[in-house]
Amino acid sequence: MITSEVVFDIDGNEETLDRLEKQILKENFWNNPGTAKNILKEKSRVEDVVCRWKKLNNSLQDLEELFEMACDEDDESALKEIEKDVVSLESSVRNDEFRMMLGREEDPGNAIMAIHAGAGGTEAQDWAQMLLRMYLRWSERRGFETKIIDLQPGDEAGVKSVTMTVEGEYAYGYARAEVGIHRLVRISPFDAGGRRHTSFASVFVYPEASDDIDIEINENDLRVDTYRSSGAGGQHVNKTSSAVRITHIPTGIVVQCQNERSQHKNKAFAMKVLKSRLYEVELSKKAEELDEVNKTKKKIAWGSQIRSYILHPYQMIKDHRTNMEVGNVEKVLDGEIDGFIEAYLIS
Repeated sequence: MITSEVVFDIDGNEETLDRLEKQILKENFWNNPGTAKNILKEKSRVEDVVCRWKKLNNSLQDLEELFEMACDEDDESALKEIEKDVVSLESSVRNDEFRMMLGREEDPGNAIMAIHAGAGGTEAQDWAQMLLRMYLRWSERRGFETKIIDLQPGDEAGVKSVTMTVEGEYAYGYARAEVGIHRLVRISPFDAGGRRHTSFASVFVYPEASDDIDIEINENDLRVDTYRSSGAGGQHVNKTSSAVRITHIPTGIVVQCQNERSQHKNKAFAMKVLKSRLYEVELSKKAEELDEVNKTKKKIAWGSQIRSYILHPYQMIKDHRTNMEVGNVEKVLDGEIDGFIEAYLIS
C-alpha cells in the first residue's frame, strides 16, 4: 500500500492558505486592486491543492480499511480490485506531485502552439503535419481541447505552418517542454529512389494571455492585412478575403488566422494570439531571461534539435536534453509523449 507522506507538504499549504485568508480580511485589502487580484488567485490555487490532497488522503484511508477487511476475509477478488484502485491512486498522486513542480505564474493556463516546417519542401511539410497529429492526439489523451486557428497547407502534402490553441489545466506548463527543433530521419515516401531523408520542424509554445492580464496594444502600432484563405472551406474561402494577418510594427511579430469564415472572428483570434505573444515577451523581460523561443527560431537545421525521431535504419526516439530514449516510435507519434515532457521538466 502507499502512504500519505508521498503526496506533498499539506501543512505548508494550509499555513499559506491561512496567511492569505488573513490578508483578504484586512480593511485596506482592495486599496491596491492589482495586488488583491493576485492574492485571490493564489488563494484559489492553494485551496485547490489542499482540496485535492484531502480527497486523495480520504481515498487512501478508505483503501487501507478495505484492504484490512479483504485480508481478514481472504477475499481474493476484492484484493484484486483494491490493487487496481491503488495503481490509480498512485497515478493521481504522481500527477499532483508533478503539477506542484510547475511553479511558473503562467504554467496553469492555456497554451498557443505553432509548428513550422523547416527547409526540405514536401518532406519537411509532411513531418510538420505528423507533429501536428502527435500533439492533437497528446492533447486528446490529456483531456485538453484544441482549436486550429491558422493552417498553411503544403504545396503537395503536409503543412507549411499551423497555429492552434491548447486549452486545459496546466496546458502551457506541459506544452512548453516541446519548444525547439524536432528532427526526423526516415525513408522518404516522396522519393522515388527510396533514399533516406532528414527533415526538421520547429515547435513554439506561448502562454495564452487571459482577459485579466493587461497587455496594452496601440492600434497605431498594427498593420492589418486581409487575404483569401488557402485552406478548406469550399467556395466561400475562394471568394472572400476573410483571412487576417496582423503585424505588430514595434516588435515585428506577425500573427494570422484563417480558420473562421468571418473576417471579424479571424481578427479577434489573431489579436488573441498577438496578445499572448506580447505577454510571453513581457514575461521574459521581467525574468531578465534570454528569449529562448526567438533563439530557437534562428536555426531550424542540423545540430539544433531537441529531439530526434529515427525511423530508419533502426527505430528510436531520443531527447537530446535528457538523453531519454524510446524504441516504440509508433506510440510516441500517436501522442504518448508525457515521458519526454516529464523528464525534461524535472531535469
